[in-house]
Amino acid sequence: MAWQPSPESLSTLAACLKDSLSGFDVAAQKQAELMLTQAKSSPDINNYLVYLFSSQDPPAGLQCTSQDYFLVRSAAAIMLKNNIKTGSKQIPESTLALIKMGIPMCLQDKHAQIRNYAGNITTEMIRRGGIMSWPELLPELLKMIGNETGQIANEAQEGAMAAMAKICEDNTKMLERELNGERPLNFILPKLIQATKSPLPKVRAQALTAINVFTARKPQAMRNSIDDLLQHLFSLATDSNNDVRRQVCRAFAQLVETRPDKIQPHLPGLVDYIITQQQQTEDEDLATDAAEFWLTVGEHEHLWLSLSPYISKIIPVLLECMVYSAEDIALLGGASDDEDEDDLEKDIKPQFAKKSSARQANGEGAAADPARNGNAYEKLASMDDDLEEGEIDDVEYGDDANPDERWTLRKCSAAALDVFARDFRDPVFHSILPYLTKNLKHEDWPHREAAVLALGAVAEGCMNVVTPHLPELVPYLISLLNDPEPVVRQITCWTLGRYSSWAADLTDPQQKQLYFEPMMEGILTKMLDSNKKVQEAGASAFANLEEKAGKRLEPYSLPIIQQYVRCFKKYKDRNMYILYDCVQTLAEHIGPVLARPDLVNELMPALIERWTKVSDQSRELFPLLECLSYVAMALNDAFTPYAQPIFVRCVNIIHQNLEASLALANDPSLDAPDKDFLVTSLDLLSAVIQALDAAKSSKLVQESQPAFFELLTFCMEDPTDEVRQSAYALLGDCAKYVFEQLQPSLTSIFSVLLKQLDLDSILDEDIDNGFGVVNNACWSAGEIAIRHKSNMAPYIPELFQRLIEIITNPGIPKGVTENAAIALGRLGLGNGELLAPHLANFAEDFLNSMDEVDPSDEKATAFRGFTAIVEKNPMAMEKSLLHFFTAIARYRDLKLRSETKSGLHEDFQKTIGIYRQLIPQFDSFLGQLQAQDQQTLRTTYVF
Repeated sequence: MAWQPSPESLSTLAACLKDSLSGFDVAAQKQAELMLTQAKSSPDINNYLVYLFSSQDPPAGLQCTSQDYFLVRSAAAIMLKNNIKTGSKQIPESTLALIKMGIPMCLQDKHAQIRNYAGNITTEMIRRGGIMSWPELLPELLKMIGNETGQIANEAQEGAMAAMAKICEDNTKMLERELNGERPLNFILPKLIQATKSPLPKVRAQALTAINVFTARKPQAMRNSIDDLLQHLFSLATDSNNDVRRQVCRAFAQLVETRPDKIQPHLPGLVDYIITQQQQTEDEDLATDAAEFWLTVGEHEHLWLSLSPYISKIIPVLLECMVYSAEDIALLGGASDDEDEDDLEKDIKPQFAKKSSARQANGEGAAADPARNGNAYEKLASMDDDLEEGEIDDVEYGDDANPDERWTLRKCSAAALDVFARDFRDPVFHSILPYLTKNLKHEDWPHREAAVLALGAVAEGCMNVVTPHLPELVPYLISLLNDPEPVVRQITCWTLGRYSSWAADLTDPQQKQLYFEPMMEGILTKMLDSNKKVQEAGASAFANLEEKAGKRLEPYSLPIIQQYVRCFKKYKDRNMYILYDCVQTLAEHIGPVLARPDLVNELMPALIERWTKVSDQSRELFPLLECLSYVAMALNDAFTPYAQPIFVRCVNIIHQNLEASLALANDPSLDAPDKDFLVTSLDLLSAVIQALDAAKSSKLVQESQPAFFELLTFCMEDPTDEVRQSAYALLGDCAKYVFEQLQPSLTSIFSVLLKQLDLDSILDEDIDNGFGVVNNACWSAGEIAIRHKSNMAPYIPELFQRLIEIITNPGIPKGVTENAAIALGRLGLGNGELLAPHLANFAEDFLNSMDEVDPSDEKATAFRGFTAIVEKNPMAMEKSLLHFFTAIARYRDLKLRSETKSGLHEDFQKTIGIYRQLIPQFDSFLGQLQAQDQQTLRTTYVF
């Protein structure tokens, strides 16, 4: 007998679902959410949900207005989708059959939002169960879309097409993979191309949306259908529907990346077409998607050259689109002194821990991002809060409407101008010069602002041709810092930041006084502007100036820090984040100078005051902890007075976060802890351990409660890649600076580390992050090896095998293989006899990996370990001996400034002596080397 709902249960559930989406009665909403959480444990819950969702009218006995019933259906859909997402394997077959029967009906619903919900559930079913879990779905959807009988309702065609677009977007790889000897996409893509001829504009637009999932990729199906697709795109180029033309523009932009050969012949016509679409400013989304085409062509390795004849046509359109529209001006809200107004929580962008830098063979970590976040037209990261089309967000619609907060036609056009300036250089400046002359001093501020934006946009590409004009332009820009319109002051900060390298590079003292100092002072002053957005732009521009000026800021460090301290007192929450960036960038560039007592006494009380105010749960901790990491590294031992409470708090934050993860494992209804707290705390612990005198660092580690290395081992096993990457960075730093404290924990640490080096443990979808973890694990293993020496013996067999797998795998990034090779070489220090029997098998791979590593103590210790292995089995080097001698000859930086490097010189000398004895015709052997290498060997070593 078919399943039937209990009327009483149905009524109770419907009431809870309605209340769960009620924004008016908070108490009722909370009670409903609690009851729905309890209802999840009912074996029939999903049957009830699909029953309510798929019933177009209230079931008998359910007293509901049509508006309330719409809410019930919406809430049922959201809950059903989430249940499939979190527990699809627990859903019985009978329930899945009900879902498969009900959802296609919902795809035909008269309400567009219900159809969207049905599409979300459909794609979730495929994502969790695979295509074969619902084999009839895709053919059924394509049948509805195609409407071959002419009997399918418009709503059904639109619902099926929207569902198909979602499936393509969420299950891309699944559709491209072979299944029972066929790739599903080979069948689907031609049908989607055919659907672009539908008489329904929504179907045409959604068909193109689905196709565009694949135009950015290179599946076999796209190769098979590319000519047919292009034919359809050209037909659709003049479609009356703006959404269709948007997707056409997007398709052309994506094909630039994947099929430039197909775009090149049509470029003259495409230039005119894209210009026409970009000028459709009444539909900004269409115009912006059109403008994206210039970005992709401009950034293409070869295709940009083909735009040369059209630059004079394109640039005026870009300039025209860089002026704020009347609508944008209204949204900006005009001049405002809002420095004393508190930030609303919604105004503060979500903060995320920056990924811990991978420890590099050619240095300690990756360089800071020179672009900073002062980029006036950068794409703002859109936060994925797990909502899908048609789902209800509790944030009021339109909050992101401020043109400063979203990707706009204006920003896209400016970005395209920047790219063209870097492509074509001087001609771009010559083409915008008349515009600048006319508009830089325009009486209407939107034109003035756009001219300043244009001047900033061409800074990187046109610096040489702009330079003669800068003595005139810079003082004028500095005067614009006092423009009555905040938006002009804001963009002027950014543009001055873009030209700060010119001012910072001036060597003549008089010119520095005329240009650099007023520029620096002007931007610093704007950090305390009466408008908060100008403050943010000023701080951002100053961080940019710090990058460009570097150590040349040392003489001005006291007034800079004094201004920062004023900012700490004045800033509201949002701008505090960029202020941390300014402080850490200064610390990074002036380094030990920051340890001057007068500077420490100014800066540290302000930072510590903020440190005490920010709670352990606040996301402001991320930039604050990162900032303190840079400050600690700059102060070194001068950080000691602040280290202990900071160290203890970081350990506690890690402990709380790990406890919360354990609690979540036992009770899935709890909130998941934010792993970014782990990442930033681990990174700051690394910085403190490096900064302090070794004895003080050791004391902090020793006194840690809970036990320091117990917590670190848990972090090394955390499922989140970023946490493990930071954990292994900290492990390596502990090996370098507090090895005595680390040593007793090495047995348990190696049992975890060796598993991490197993390449099979890296999932395909996490491959990039996974390599960052492996990289730091290799680095930390090498740091332990040079201190643990012969005590490494128990770990050598497995560790050696893992490192060999890494350095011989061509799919591994170069930086990772270099770190693995360094670790492998370092194993020879104290374990040469264990590795010597395998030397012939890994010598060439080791030498290949080391060839491009810059000289450093790490490279030197790796070669010292390698020569120790060679000494134990010199005959094994027969096939690699010329390569080894070439590496010895080309090893630079043997200036004997450290014990490691003088020791390496002696080791190389000893190795040469061994082979001089072993090879009868030694001079003939050396004669096989390049002349320059022979000469270097003879002048550097004794023969």
